[in-house]
Amino acid sequence: MGELKKLVEEGKIRYIGLSEANVDSIKRAHAIHPVTAVQMEYSLWTREIEEDVIPLCRELGIGIVAYSPLGHGFFGGKAITESLPAESLMGVHPRFTGENLENNKVLYARFANLAAKHGCTPPQLALAWLLHQGDDVVPIPGTTKIKNLIANIQSVAVKLTPEDLKEIADVIPVSEVSGERELEVLSKYMYRVANTPLK
Repeated sequence: MGELKKLVEEGKIRYIGLSEANVDSIKRAHAIHPVTAVQMEYSLWTREIEEDVIPLCRELGIGIVAYSPLGHGFFGGKAITESLPAESLMGVHPRFTGENLENNKVLYARFANLAAKHGCTPPQLALAWLLHQGDDVVPIPGTTKIKNLIANIQSVAVKLTPEDLKEIADVIPVSEVSGERELEVLSKYMYRVANTPLK
């Protein structure tokens, strides 16, 4: 952070952001130089940052960049309405394999019905839910298809009431999502257990 602060002071960069940082790392980094944004996985089926990272970022005035806002494509129908490409890493992801996938398909069906009720697609509803979590939350969905890009942009037009937001969250209860959010080999690097070293 000290070196990044120098780059800001030299006018070589304007802002500093962190990715997958835990609460302690965010606090220590922000004490050296204001952090502009923290990028974290955040979607309807990955919400643990609501307990610790989001409150801290709001206290410190830091924006939240939500990556994998469609649950690695799950809310776009990956492995549900369309098959996974043979080379896709999702083929070994805990939430996309075996019994976990079968259980998660039930959640997707309920969610798809709710999207139809709102007159939009499941990915649009998932993005709209995130867009309604606060002006400081910015989802960054990835796509390789122009039609998906256009559809994602249209999620901005989906208006949701507080009651709608509760209903959406309730139809995808985190306690019912099957499978860990990461491969076991990566679990020791997840933000809650990994920390940057002290000086």
